[in-house]
Amino acid sequence: MSGSNGGGGTGVASVDKRPNELLASWFVRSGWSKGELARQVNRRARQLGAHHVSTDTSRVRRWLDGENPREPIPRILSELFSERFGCVVSVEDLGLRTARQAPSATGVDLPWTGPQTVALLSEFSRSDLMLARRGFLGTSLALSAGPSLIEPLQRWLVPSPPAPQREPEPQTQSSSRRFGRLSRPELELLETTTKMFRKWDAQCGGGLRRKAVVGQLHEVTDLLQEPQPEATTRRLFKVAAELSQLAGWMSYDVGLHPTAQKYFVLALHAAKEAGDKPLGSYVLSSMSRQMIHLGRPEDALELIHLAQYGSRDCASPRTQAMLYALEARAYANMGQPGRCKRAVRMAEDTFADAEDWDEPDPDWIRFFSEAELHAENSHSYRDLAYVAGRSPTYASLAEPLMRKAVDLFAKDREHQRSYALNLIGMATVHLLQREPEQSTQYVTRAMKVAKKVRSERVNTRIRKTVDNAVRDYGDCGEIMDLTEQLAAELPETLEAV
Repeated sequence: MSGSNGGGGTGVASVDKRPNELLASWFVRSGWSKGELARQVNRRARQLGAHHVSTDTSRVRRWLDGENPREPIPRILSELFSERFGCVVSVEDLGLRTARQAPSATGVDLPWTGPQTVALLSEFSRSDLMLARRGFLGTSLALSAGPSLIEPLQRWLVPSPPAPQREPEPQTQSSSRRFGRLSRPELELLETTTKMFRKWDAQCGGGLRRKAVVGQLHEVTDLLQEPQPEATTRRLFKVAAELSQLAGWMSYDVGLHPTAQKYFVLALHAAKEAGDKPLGSYVLSSMSRQMIHLGRPEDALELIHLAQYGSRDCASPRTQAMLYALEARAYANMGQPGRCKRAVRMAEDTFADAEDWDEPDPDWIRFFSEAELHAENSHSYRDLAYVAGRSPTYASLAEPLMRKAVDLFAKDREHQRSYALNLIGMATVHLLQREPEQSTQYVTRAMKVAKKVRSERVNTRIRKTVDNAVRDYGDCGEIMDLTEQLAAELPETLEAV
């Protein structure tokens, strides 16, 4: 009967007599059994607080036969298949219908005005804090890509209208020490706290302090809704932009991709209100990294070019070098070696100019060290090797740069997640060079670091690397030992908090 709630409370939107051939195609290619898919759906549902979901093999069979499940099942399936294949697999790609969303809860085409940016930041952060455990995150949002993502963000380049002039405040002893309702020490403490959150993220991963960052962001939106002098408002918008970018980055790190994208978009709007173009370019670079991760390098390249064009006259050499390095990553994943190598050289040359830069870099770009430069460029050559059919030439270009990155990050206790990611990168290079024994050594080291950070991104990359190793070298003793070690030591997933 249509609309029944069988299958342990999973819920059914409707029943179609035709088998769902799209879902079946993705399911067959995944290599999962019906029981494995059911188990993963249940686990992800518990993460989202949807404790009423209890799927089994018979329910999966009904989906394949054409039954349309209710939310959050379609979104969960979209996330699981996206992670499995390393690219965006939308609800529509799976042949499942998308529930209608409220305009404020979905999409990236948002109004570019200060008051509405504040209202959207406040609403979204409040919803995140209050509704996450009941399935808001990952179920109420749709990931945007292609023109629907790029075109609305191009308005970042349009100059903002001048702010209305306010009457000057009387210069009293009290007002000279205060910025409206916010004192100078209070504002500086907010800025310092943001730096502290960023440091925690680098050390511990996105899963440990994400909710604290979202809570701080919501507090800042409250301050932005109070009367403040223009200079204070701009600084508050800058804090809001940095916190929103960090909330997005942490969400991305734990696998909440639609949530991450929404925070990134709101961060770009806040950066525009702050009049900080380099910060806006940094936000766009975060969105570009996400698109590379999701298998959409063309979108990543568009975002980077938008960032470069918008900040070309004001970004520091370190920021510009970071953008060139990400441009190289995008070109590598598009299979364009000439343009990739040119961008790598530009990144190296521009980074060399950073030492002669007179002004101090903002805190958000200080992560882009010599180690990070080597890491990005080595990943570009590694990605080129995969795109070119496991080319040993590009793998040999990646190996020395990756080794430098690993050696430098080994001495850097502040960026443990980056250390783990580059250990994994080194393992993949050895697989490309047909050296599975050496690869296992780096995966083992990465697992030790992974247990110290709450990063589903790190865990997912470790599992994917081990899967590739088993596929190509399953008869190797070290690889067989590694699969047992992975099952014993690394948790299957992290709670999204």
